[in-house]
Amino acid sequence: MKRNIVNGIGLTAMCFLGMVTSASAQSFHQLTANDFWGTPRANAGGVVAYTNCTIDYRYQARREGGGYRLNFNIRLILNNNKSWLNRSQVSTPQQMAEILKHEQGHYTIAFLEQQELLRIVGRTRFSNNYNYEAMAIFNRIDAKYKQLNADYDEDTVHMTDRKQQHSWDLYFQQKLKFLPEDTES
Repeated sequence: MKRNIVNGIGLTAMCFLGMVTSASAQSFHQLTANDFWGTPRANAGGVVAYTNCTIDYRYQARREGGGYRLNFNIRLILNNNKSWLNRSQVSTPQQMAEILKHEQGHYTIAFLEQQELLRIVGRTRFSNNYNYEAMAIFNRIDAKYKQLNADYDEDTVHMTDRKQQHSWDLYFQQKLKFLPEDTES
């Protein structure tokens, strides 16, 4: 089974997830201005940057005991051609750094979602209804991280509330610092 989800939101952006396999984690990516290849939208309404990612997952089922074990391949794909940065609205290196830091937050949320999915599906035993069960897991976790992304943009006022942005930056640092290293079941 294969499913792709493309998400994008907000004044600056949002990313959503993918995974590699239930046994190996994808490495974290630090965004740079070179990651944004797309053309800025003319009617962006003050939006300076937009990050677009895809959740791509596939799995193969194998019977195990009284149920099924699913081997997942789930990837986080940064869609460079759909991600954009309006460089004409960036006047200083400091402003560019702030924009990239905010965008990194969206990417980090996607990465955290990916890691949670890896952990959850890696230890889940599925029944004969594994297609529905796998979809339910992905939908539940995706909804959680969509809300986190919305909260992030709302709290930071799309990065303009520097105090809130700093709070979120610390939150992301802590979450990344304490990610479980073992994503296997």
